Order: sequence, then structure tokens, then C-alpha cells
Amino acid sequence: MKEILAKRLRKCREDAGLTQIKVAIYCDITEKAYQNYELATHEPKVSILLRIAQFYKVSIDYLVGLTDDPTPYPRPRT
Repeated sequence: MKEILAKRLRKCREDAGLTQIKVAIYCDITEKAYQNYELATHEPKVSILLRIAQFYKVSIDYLVGLTDDPTPYPRPRT
């Protein structure tokens, strides 16, 4: 999973034309932490993974390789 996650994080970031520091600031983590996710040396906690998915507007399932469809799931209205 780490390798797929790393590749997809980098792809999402590059497709959005963003730097690692910009994503890290949004997710309230260090740039080094985000770099480690893209290098597949560490895995993010679920709470961080959720922030990243929301930031890129993709599903967590896409980021971790459970689907190739990046479309996020619809949220139920409350």
C-alpha cells in the first residue's frame, strides 16, 4: 500500500501544480512528514489521510489503491 499511496500522492500534487510545503501547511504537518509519505518511508495517520484526500478532492480508497477512480464518495446530507 505504501508504494501506491506514495505514487498517488505525488501524482495528485503534481497534477495540482503544488509544492510539498503547500500541501503540508494545509494538512497541518511538517514538510518532512509529507515528503516521507511521498517517499513511502512513512504512512500517514487516518486523520491526515482524510485531510489529504479532502484537499485533493479524491477518495481515500483511490489514494491507497483500492480503486482507480479518484472521485470522492458523496457525503450524506444532514
